[in-house]
Amino acid sequence: MKTTDLLAKKSHHTETGLDAASLPMYLAATPGWTLDGARIVKTYQFKDYYETLAFINAIAYVIHAENHHPELTVTYNRCVIKFDTHTVNNGKGGISENDFICAAKIDAVFEQSFS
Repeated sequence: MKTTDLLAKKSHHTETGLDAASLPMYLAATPGWTLDGARIVKTYQFKDYYETLAFINAIAYVIHAENHHPELTVTYNRCVIKFDTHTVNNGKGGISENDFICAAKIDAVFEQSFS
């Protein structure tokens, strides 16, 4: 699995999560993302609140287009993004490929405009 593979994919409804053996491969394709229980998490740093909000606005299109919505925690110069898929594991939640597709696309937005 490569980042370019994830960028080429589109999120889709799924009830199938990733197994623990495949998670390292997906994490390798999305540097900086870490496991936090049954979700993946990454923190983005910015110079000020305006830049933080500009990032949120920039990723809003990606989130909407993928129809896969993360939990966002926004502070003055930081945004923490947490992805999980509520429909996997019989509705108990977990990690799916959709989480990594969106993670890769959000990273691309950050790299293109904020790094």
